[in-house]
Order: sequence, then C-alpha cells, then structure tokens
Amino acid sequence: MLSMKRRGAARLAAAVVASGLVAAGAIATAGTAVADETTPAHGGATATLGGLKIFDQAVVHNDGGDQRVGAGLFEMAVDNGGTLQTYCIDIHNPTQQQAKYQEVPWSASSLHNNADAGKIRWILQNSYPQVNDLAALASKAGAGNLTEKTAAAGTQVAIWRFSDHAKVDAVDPAAEKLAAYLEKSAQSVEEPKASLTLDPPAVSGKSGSKLGPVTVHTNADSVTISPAAGAPAGVKIVGKDGKPVTSATDGTQLFFDVPKGAADGSTSLTAQAATKVPVGRAFTGIGEHAKSQTQILAGSSESTVSAAATVSWKKQGAIPAITAEKNCAKGGVDVTASNKGDEAFRFQLAGKDYEIAPGKSQTVTVPVAEDQPYEITIKGAGGFKKTFSGVLDCKTAGSGGGKPSPKPSPASVGGNTGGGHGTDLAETGSSSATPMIAGVAVVLVVVGGAAVFFLRKKKAGTPAQ
Repeated sequence: MLSMKRRGAARLAAAVVASGLVAAGAIATAGTAVADETTPAHGGATATLGGLKIFDQAVVHNDGGDQRVGAGLFEMAVDNGGTLQTYCIDIHNPTQQQAKYQEVPWSASSLHNNADAGKIRWILQNSYPQVNDLAALASKAGAGNLTEKTAAAGTQVAIWRFSDHAKVDAVDPAAEKLAAYLEKSAQSVEEPKASLTLDPPAVSGKSGSKLGPVTVHTNADSVTISPAAGAPAGVKIVGKDGKPVTSATDGTQLFFDVPKGAADGSTSLTAQAATKVPVGRAFTGIGEHAKSQTQILAGSSESTVSAAATVSWKKQGAIPAITAEKNCAKGGVDVTASNKGDEAFRFQLAGKDYEIAPGKSQTVTVPVAEDQPYEITIKGAGGFKKTFSGVLDCKTAGSGGGKPSPKPSPASVGGNTGGGHGTDLAETGSSSATPMIAGVAVVLVVVGGAAVFFLRKKKAGTPAQ
C-alpha cells in the first residue's frame, strides 16, 4: 500500500509540472479573445482505450438476423498514470483503435434520458469485477461455475439490456444465468459524483478584488492547486479567508486575488489529484474519436485526474466569462455568458444579438445535430471572438433501429481472446495487462478577456492517437 501511495504521489507531481509548463507558454495578457475550445471541458480522468481484455461471446438478435459479438471488459490507460476497466453502453457503435476518452456526467452521454441508468450502476456495483468472489456470485445467480470471462460476459449482457434495450443473450449458459439474475435484481442507484471538477470553469471581474469563487468538487482526499506558470505578478490563488492556497478538498472555494492597478489580463489554475474514479462514471470519445462507443466505468486503480479554471480581469468596461457544455436533454450546447464589468457585454451567437447587463449572466442553448461536428462562435464588441467545437453524441447507435456494427465492441479493438488478468482494479489498484500511456490532460488557457480550453497530447510508449 505504501509503494502504491508513493507511485500516486510521483504521478501527481509529474502531472502538475507538465500542466504548469504547458500553461506557461499559453497564457496571454490583456487583449481580444480569439481562440477555439473543444466542448465540453469537464474535469476528471482522460484515458486511452487499450482493448477488450476479459470477454466471452454473446448473440445480438435483430430484425435482420442474429450476430455474434464479444462481450466483456475493456481496459483504458489513464493519462499521467492509472488504469480503468469499463463496459460498453453503446452496442451498435464500434470502438476506434486507441481512442481517447474523457470522464463526463450522464447528462453529456446517452444515459441522459435513460430511465434505467441507475440500474446499470447497480449491476456494476454488484457484479464482476467489483464482486470478484466468482463462486459467491455464481451461487447468488444460480449460475453453476463462473470464470472471469463468463462473469464479464454475463455482466455486459445485462448492461446492454438496460443501456441499449437490446435483445441479446450470452452464449455460455452460466453467463446467461448471471445476466438474467442481474437484470431481474437491478435497482435504481443515483449517479456517481465526478472524480474532480471545478465550478465554474471560468470567472471574471475587476482588478483589485478577489475573483470567484471556483468550487472544488472531488472524491479525492486532497487536491493540489497550482497557478499557471508565468501568471502576472501579484496575482494569487487564495481561499475565502484571503490566504494563499496550494491544496484543497471537496467543497473548497478558490479565488483569484488580483491586485489593484494590475494591467488588464488573464491567467488560470490547475487542480490535480490521485484517486479512484467512481464506478458508474460515463466515458465518451473526444477529438477525432468522438464517435467511438460510449463506455461506463466498472473499476479503477488510483489514477491521475485534473481540472482547470480561468480568470480574466479589467479595470473597467464589460468583463465577460464564457463557458460551454453539451446538453443532451435539449439536443445542443449550452453557452453561458456572465459579465462582472461595469458596462453591458454585447455579443452575437447563432445569428442572434444578446446583451448581458453588468452583474448578470445568461445561458443560450444552441441546437446541434446528433453525430455532426459543430462550431459555435461568439463574437463581441472590440473584436472579441471565441469558438467552441465538438461532436454531439447523445444517443446509442441503435436508438434508430438497424443492425449492430459489423465491428462491434471487441472486434474493432483486438485484445487477447483468452481473457485477461481478471484483477478487480477497484480493490487492487494495479494492472499488469495494459502498458501505461502517459499524456497531458486538459490544460486551461486564456487569451484576453475570455476563458479558453484546448487539448494537448503527450505521447509515450504506445501511441495514444
């Protein structure tokens, strides 16, 4: 256990240094914001899909005929250290090789309107690998003898019956009995909280005051707080009492203390922690892998998670902070603009004009087509411009009917057909089956008066993407 904590501390220290170095070259001072951001900018874990590792066979029944697919556990390598095990919650959609994923709330995934989402989490908590006493699990399910492969297959089949409402059966009789038991016994459990987020991810205001608050939400015991390297002189990250802050816990409120007379500008902070990602968190593809099938967490080693927040300030005038987040319930992207200045902030968005009075904020939902790349641009006075881009992936591929992908979950990523190591990552905190793929997570950058997020990848070992 001691060595595990030391490894976690080393990974965390490396991650903080990496984030600081990236931010150092990216922070600009006063001026007009002209930048792009990939949405959403959730904090938490970012990971690379390694493949289907522990699985057996299942049969999907469709109007066009039956199709045999692999069903079981995937593994992901977390950026900056850690390993995740996941199940698929999008049976008709293939995975992509070495796809990059991010941790997201259910509201930003296909679970947003699924009344059975809570039952999926119950299955994850009450089956393999969280329950790794296979004899006891088999006894409860009346399944005879279960192996790691058949336990994983039975669990995946039960999940698909709720995530995709698919007609699917496990090939192995014991796996099928487990699936039937889990389906019948499942109860609704609430959504798990994020491993780490900062709310809001962008603030603004007049120089000469504490700007914020930015609230830390995390399941970690402690979070390291680091200012961006190269932050303007005199700007500090402080708590409610005005004292400098270098660490935080769940619920901590952070502020940017900007001295009076500071030149108009901007900066950021990064929060980092080593923790286990809660079982049941959703993971969606990002960047070029945005359409890789959605996953749900079944087990986590101690992993590096991160989040960031930006601040911009001026002496006078409109001082906007703009964020964007996918809203699957409304089929679009919520763009929120707040103004902490002493003049109205006027801007154009989706062909309409808006005005935010001092001290006010407004959220506008921009409709976006499912599975289609989008670019949402906000233009304001003085040449202000900010663009958010991404892909809205809010539905399972089978929600419109049709056959499953000719390359469903296992076939598209490979993996060994013999199963895998079978350790319960939530308990052991380690894995010998997947190489560690390090990378720099989401790093916060500000240009002028707007908060801007961008993704920078660092490759090590097996290419991430």
